[in-house]
Amino acid sequence: MSVSASTKLDVICGKDKNEKLSRLEKILWDAACLIRGSVNPTDYKKYILPLIFYKRLSDTFTYEVNKLIKEGVIESVDEAYELAEAEREEHGRPKSIRYVIPKEYHWNTIVKLSTDVGEKLTEALRGIAKLNPELSGIIDVVDFNETHGGERIISDDIIQRVLQILNKMRMGPEDVEPDILGRAYEYLIRKFAEDSGQSAGEFYTPCEVAWLMVNLLDPKPGSEVYDPACGSGGLLIKSQLYVRHNYPEEAESRPVKLFGQEKIAFTYAIAKMNVILHNMEADIRRGDTIRNPKFLDDNGKLRQFDYVIANPMWNQNFPEEVYVNDKFDRFTFGIPPSNSGDWGWIQHMYASAREKVVVIIDTGAVSRGSGTKGTNRERDIRKKFVEKDLIEAVILTPENLFYNTPAAGVIIVINKKKPEERKGKILLINASQEFQKGTPNNYMTEENVSKILDAYNNFKEVEGFSKIITIEEARKNDYNLSPSRYIPIINEGEYREIPEIIKDLRRIEIEARNVDTELNKILEELGFEGYLPGEGS
Repeated sequence: MSVSASTKLDVICGKDKNEKLSRLEKILWDAACLIRGSVNPTDYKKYILPLIFYKRLSDTFTYEVNKLIKEGVIESVDEAYELAEAEREEHGRPKSIRYVIPKEYHWNTIVKLSTDVGEKLTEALRGIAKLNPELSGIIDVVDFNETHGGERIISDDIIQRVLQILNKMRMGPEDVEPDILGRAYEYLIRKFAEDSGQSAGEFYTPCEVAWLMVNLLDPKPGSEVYDPACGSGGLLIKSQLYVRHNYPEEAESRPVKLFGQEKIAFTYAIAKMNVILHNMEADIRRGDTIRNPKFLDDNGKLRQFDYVIANPMWNQNFPEEVYVNDKFDRFTFGIPPSNSGDWGWIQHMYASAREKVVVIIDTGAVSRGSGTKGTNRERDIRKKFVEKDLIEAVILTPENLFYNTPAAGVIIVINKKKPEERKGKILLINASQEFQKGTPNNYMTEENVSKILDAYNNFKEVEGFSKIITIEEARKNDYNLSPSRYIPIINEGEYREIPEIIKDLRRIEIEARNVDTELNKILEELGFEGYLPGEGS
């Protein structure tokens, strides 16, 4: 179990502000707001994030070159390029200078331009990617000279002003520690999520939720952690931070080995940037994990990792043939329904894990199909996981934590090496009330997270909060594992704000539409015409 509960939550989530972090966050946000006024709110992240990354690379290059000159290893910047090339030939990558930035492409050159700024900036980023192939598809993903309808999307004037704002703070290793820069970068990603709404679910898991999940995962020094839907890389980064905080004596010599896959091109780029800015290394690959998993062993079979953690897209639609034609034996527990890929993701994660899986998914994944007669694909898959004694815990989270949905989620812990004293049992935690109201979203405090971890780590029952059920009890309830079924929360006379009630009504409406869709599908499979909601039976 985890060495410490959640004593580092404020540090991890950047809530313990210091002067340097606060100043950096303000500079980054001021720069972002300039771009924000020129483009769609869901798009401005793709312009500002590469610029911060570019500034860090340039300042780091200058720092590394000056250090080598001071140490007498080289005498000039020109020799730095020769050294980097020699090291690349010998070791496959530069060691003394990680990323080579020629003078004409350096930040200090571009920031002085007054004309053709977008064109020259784009040329610089593409040139850096060409010289440093490992940055291809990461730093060169945006055309700052792009036009739409004959007009520039972002004018040279705006780009120049943004560069000047970012130029207020040096971002080299001697100026900003990776921890500070990484936390500021994550702050900006969170701000984008707040603005982006629905699309935020593609890349961002709230920090306290991610930290809770990593504590439940409890990775060890030197172990492998894999996220098949890694988004901006937050869960992977926090896995490394978890080991650094809980195993400080071993973390440097035996860091966690991080692996991830991400489908969306720019989100993949964010993840790569985020990992580098945190001064970490991760093998992140781009592609559709369910259709085309990128991590295979030497025999072409699905590769396994010690721990697997993810927040995949909830209720994702995959055609049945995707599961039927799978070449990697991932879906041996059953074929999920085409309108909900939740148990498709969970089966992929299970097949990829040697030891433990922690996933957050739609609440319906633990209850849909229970109580229905005949075959139900999700219930029947869930039944096999329960009967094989693989599910260790199910945790119901509060509503309105996520930026892309007001709905609650459930964290499912699957353990292939369940401790003897936990065998035949499942811990259910109803943490739906463990939150503080925030704007625009609710959030969990260190106290909330610690309460959940205490119940999990000690595998204990707490009245009105957690309950241990046996496999037999799950069987009697037709494999319904929803914590709220076993641990009801009753709030008598609770006053609720009207906007909160409206949000709930919208959620109920969405759930009702999902039920209608599922009912129509069942009726059509039985040969009946689907019924139209609102028009009678």
